[in-house]
Amino acid sequence: MQNKIIIFQDKAIRRIWHEEEWYFSVVDVVGVLTDSKDDLTARKYWNKLSQRLKEEGSQLVTICHQLKLEASDGKKYATDCANTQGLFRIIQSIPSPRAEPFKQWLAKVGYERVQEIENPELAQERMKELYEKKGYSKDWIDKRLRGIAIRQNLTDEWKDRGIDSEKDFAILTSEISKATFGLTPSEYKQVKGLTKKNQNLRDHMTDLELIFTMLGEKVTTEISKTEKPNTFGENKKVAKRGGKVAGVARKETEKELGKSIISKKNYLPKPKKKG
Repeated sequence: MQNKIIIFQDKAIRRIWHEEEWYFSVVDVVGVLTDSKDDLTARKYWNKLSQRLKEEGSQLVTICHQLKLEASDGKKYATDCANTQGLFRIIQSIPSPRAEPFKQWLAKVGYERVQEIENPELAQERMKELYEKKGYSKDWIDKRLRGIAIRQNLTDEWKDRGIDSEKDFAILTSEISKATFGLTPSEYKQVKGLTKKNQNLRDHMTDLELIFTMLGEKVTTEISKTEKPNTFGENKKVAKRGGKVAGVARKETEKELGKSIISKKNYLPKPKKKG
C-alpha cells in the first residue's frame, strides 16, 4: 500500500493511514484547490483560512491532527492533516473550480481503501497497474511485489522485538544492505545516479538485485523468529548475519557469471535529446 503520496491531476498529496482511515496533508490539498505556486503560498493561505474558521467558531481546526509527514528535504515534520470529512469542510470554504472533481477523487480514494481492507489482493493489483504504466516488465513487477511482502514481514518481526522507529528500521536495513552488497542504501543510490531523496532505491533495482535484497531480509526475519533478540544491539547483529548469507550467495553468483550483480542500471526516464 502506498502510504506517502497520491496524485490528483499531476499534483502530489501526502497522506498517512491513521486511526483506521486516511488523513491527508491540509496544505497539499489547499495548494491544489488554490493552484498555489509553491508550498509557502499554500501554507499562508491555510493559516489565514484556519484563523478565519476559528473566529467563526468552526470545529474544523480542532479536528485537524498534527501528524508527521515527509517534506521535500526528506525529513518528517508535524503537519496539519485532516480525514475525508474534514477535507470536505475545507473544500466548502475555498472557492475553487477544482472543488467538485476533488470531492469525487477523494470519495474514490476512500472507497478504494475500504475495498483493499476487505480484499488485500486489490492493493497488489493496483500496484501492478501502476508499475506496468511506468514500463516495468511483468517478471520484474512480480519480484518487486514479493519483495514488498518480505519487507513487511521483516518490519513486523522487528516490531515484535520492540523496534518501532523509522530511524531504527533504517539502521537495521543499512546493516543488511552493507552485508549483502557492501553498500549502504544511500551509497547504492549514488551508484544508480538517484539524486532525489524521494526516489525509491528498490524501484530502480534489476531482477538479481531484488532477489538478493529479498534473500538478506528473509534470512534476517527467519533468524530473528528463531532467536528472538530483545535488544537493538542483538537485532543489529542478526541483521548483519542475515545480510551476510545473501552477500556470500551474491559473491558466488558473481563468480559464476563473471560480472558484478551491482548495477548502475535504473528506471529513470531518459533525458530528451535537444533539438
